[in-house]
Amino acid sequence: MQESNRNISLTSAEISQLWITYMNDSAAICHLEQEMNIVEDTEIRNLLQYALEVSHSHIRTVTELFHNENYPIPHGFKLSEDVDVTAPRLFSDTYYLNSLNQLGKLGLNNYNMALSLVVREDIYYFYSACLTESDKIIKWSNDILLSKGSYIRPPYLPKPKTFDYVHKKSFLAGYFGERRPLTGMEIANLYANFQRNALGSATMMGYSQIAQNKEVVQFLKRGRDMAQKHCDIFESYLKENDLPSPMMLDSEVTDSTTYTFSDKKMMFYCSTLTTISLGYYGTSMSMSPRRDIGVMYGRLMAEVAQFADKGANIMIKHGWMEEPPRAADRDELADND
Repeated sequence: MQESNRNISLTSAEISQLWITYMNDSAAICHLEQEMNIVEDTEIRNLLQYALEVSHSHIRTVTELFHNENYPIPHGFKLSEDVDVTAPRLFSDTYYLNSLNQLGKLGLNNYNMALSLVVREDIYYFYSACLTESDKIIKWSNDILLSKGSYIRPPYLPKPKTFDYVHKKSFLAGYFGERRPLTGMEIANLYANFQRNALGSATMMGYSQIAQNKEVVQFLKRGRDMAQKHCDIFESYLKENDLPSPMMLDSEVTDSTTYTFSDKKMMFYCSTLTTISLGYYGTSMSMSPRRDIGVMYGRLMAEVAQFADKGANIMIKHGWMEEPPRAADRDELADND
């Protein structure tokens, strides 16, 4: 650690971001190690290997930082507890590639947020490096998807002859009468949200086949159905404008029912993806002037929030939710005296 950082304690934002990084990467290591044992495509294997090395390096860095601060290391997820790396294939190589692509994009979003919150120099440089790594994963996975003909580009737009201004208030409408065509940003968000839900649907479908707890199975099946319904909704808006939709990934799930991941790990992963989708939906809502689309996102956000709450309750019930860093409970401290 640099000399200038030795006497500077970590802020609440820095502690929280490091804690989240440890949890996410310890969970990622579990499925990346298992995928490395089963992947067949050499190009995808090389990318998986890089992502695995990145996650291990993050764990080492965060562990060292917490040790230096005398801060307890999270339990997180362990290869010995949360995965059978020798389990048979649950997903195809195509799923692995699409998952890595989304992993890079989620990392870009998470580390960008972390970078805007942290101040201490060593923490700032750490997350700056994390951003670069995520960028590399996105570019690498994009190149492989393109080379295999598996990357479906978002729709193209016609080229206008010149710029123009909005002249009618109907630009904001969408409930009744004629709806204006979608803007480029509305299309981009509908398309990206479809892709994320397509991956979520396949993930929860596969996880529901290997989950051991019946309550977890029902939760995952409900999540699968919700993701598929959201894809249908996004597709309907695209079709209304004669625009293509991305592909679903449900066919990339095998029929394996063999234990692969712990219910704890699967619940954490799916709950994390679910809560992240709230942020994406909120951003999509803010970028859509058409009122009916904004209302649609608001309705879906309420549904996702309810689903996330159900997942949190299941994790708490079974003792799977590790408590994040929090402020001191002054009443509790006073009662202990």
